[in-house]
Amino acid sequence: MLKSFYQEEKTEAGCDEAGRGCFAGHVFAAAVILSRDFSHPVLNDSKQVKEEERYELREVIEREAICFAVASVDHEEIDSINILRASFKAMHLAIQQLKQKPGLLLIDGNRFTRYKRTPHLCIIKGDGMYASIAAASILAKTYRDDYMKKLHHEFPHYNWASNKGYGTEEHRRAIEAHGLCQYHRKSFNITAAQPELFD
Repeated sequence: MLKSFYQEEKTEAGCDEAGRGCFAGHVFAAAVILSRDFSHPVLNDSKQVKEEERYELREVIEREAICFAVASVDHEEIDSINILRASFKAMHLAIQQLKQKPGLLLIDGNRFTRYKRTPHLCIIKGDGMYASIAAASILAKTYRDDYMKKLHHEFPHYNWASNKGYGTEEHRRAIEAHGLCQYHRKSFNITAAQPELFD
C-alpha cells in the first residue's frame, strides 16, 4: 500500500523520470501534487503496472491531481551535459511548470540537484512507496512511450513502438543492421557493427 505523503506540514510534489537508460530519444520527467485523500488501488511504480492500466491511471491522475507537469530533455542535450544532469534538468523543468509551489519535493532515486530553495528528499524506490512519486512515474512513462511511438513511424526498423528505445536484443540487432539514427544518444556506449547511416 502506497503512503499518501511523507509529512503533514508542507505541500509535497512527487518527481520521477523515464527513459534514463534508453539508447534513443528524450528523457522525460513529471512532477505531481496530489490531494491528501487521493488513492487508487492500481497506482504503483510504472514498471509494476500493465500498459493499459498505466494509461487509465494517467487519466485519473490528470483529472484528480491538484496539479501536474511533464517535461523532457532531448537526445542532443543528453549527449552534451550527460544523462544524469539531463534527468535532473527535466525534473526541474517539470517542477517549474507546476501551478502550485511545493514545499517539499519527493524525488525517486538517490541523487538530485537542488531546485532553487525548495527542500527535497531522495527516496530509493520511492515510486513504489509514495503515491505522488508513483503518479509522476506513470505520467513520465506514458508521455515518453507516446513520444517513442511517434518516432517509430519515422524509423520503424528499430521497433521503438515496442522497445521504446531501450537496449533490448531486438534494438541492438537493428542497430547492427541499420546503424544509428539522429535520435540515438551518441554519448552512450552503443554497440553497432556499422557506422551511422542516417542523419
